[in-house]
Amino acid sequence: MAHYQRNGKIPPKRHTQFRDPAGNLYYEELMGEEGFSSDSSLLYHVNVPSAIADARTWELPDQTTVPNEPLTPRHLRLHELFTGQEWKSTDAVTGRRLVLGNGDVRIGYAAVGETSPLYRNATGDECVYVESGTGTVETVFGDLDVGQGDYVILPRATTHRWVPSGDGPLRLYAIEADGHIAPPKRYLSQYGQFLEHAPYCERDLRTPTTPRVVEEQDVEVYVKHRGTAPGGLAGTVHVVSRHPFDVVGWDGCLYPYAFNIADYEPITGRVHQPPPVHQVFEGRNFVICNFVPRKVDYHPLAVPAPYYHANVDSDEVMFYVGGDYEARKGSGINVGSVSLHPGGHSHGPQPGAVEASVGAEEFDELAVMVDTFRPLALGEGGRATDDGIYAWSWAGRGPDA
Repeated sequence: MAHYQRNGKIPPKRHTQFRDPAGNLYYEELMGEEGFSSDSSLLYHVNVPSAIADARTWELPDQTTVPNEPLTPRHLRLHELFTGQEWKSTDAVTGRRLVLGNGDVRIGYAAVGETSPLYRNATGDECVYVESGTGTVETVFGDLDVGQGDYVILPRATTHRWVPSGDGPLRLYAIEADGHIAPPKRYLSQYGQFLEHAPYCERDLRTPTTPRVVEEQDVEVYVKHRGTAPGGLAGTVHVVSRHPFDVVGWDGCLYPYAFNIADYEPITGRVHQPPPVHQVFEGRNFVICNFVPRKVDYHPLAVPAPYYHANVDSDEVMFYVGGDYEARKGSGINVGSVSLHPGGHSHGPQPGAVEASVGAEEFDELAVMVDTFRPLALGEGGRATDDGIYAWSWAGRGPDA
């Protein structure tokens, strides 16, 4: 994110002496991407940021996946992952359940009521969509208050924790990249400013509050990193000698931020527009789009429902988070559902939805879509919530009919 930010106290020139009121040097840390060749920020710590006093293995939540074989579209009912009052004792880090994944991106889900441990993902950026609930993401950069409809972008290796608030669960849809997540390049100038045709801009982004200094010793930080466990991942708990929230100031172009889906300005046309007009972020070998309430096609002979499409290079994952998704009526899909439409299957509206859409002037729908350019496999959370019948919904009958 090339949108420069400055927060707290920093020296007038980088890499120069910066001392506290007692004359002690602050410890400068550069957090940067792509080996000093991309976006970065400089953070100024009270204590040495490298100081760890102990380490142990963290057994990650189940990261195993199985192929989508035989190849079928699927309906996953994510709200069934956390039933009853289970959410009250679940946190956003150790309680996250893997729904779908491949070597480029993993999609997880959690409904939480407990404060998470301090955590950093050392394998890539995270984009966490807040389906419902409220909370605070406390980070080394400062805090972000978050609520329904927020995307929270957490750069790789950002130390943070999730603190739920309110009376109900904080429901989180976590998109974990094996790399970085950013606005689409076509929305940006060559210097990184949002262009006039972009559906959102810098004013829509919320950045952290002023960082705090926490005086604690021997603090645990959970680290997800590359390893030999399923998915090429592993976990370690570092015991750091001083609390990592000890930053007095920072500046740069790499930091966490929040963006609310309600601030996305939809792009429409006289005839049906393809999914790329709904794009909000991109990662390596995947994109993130959102479908928001909007006026629909206004050609006198327009068919507002999407056409059937065989997107041969992609698996399509749609998470339904609000409104009334016209194209899926009669399929059993509802709020909290995920549909997986794999490459190799031509998918589109349910029977009757195309004709029913004719004459519609607006769609009241809210969904978050991830399209991947390599096939997705099913995680344990996906396998546990597959309804087993969605694939036959277009035909109206299945193998047992």
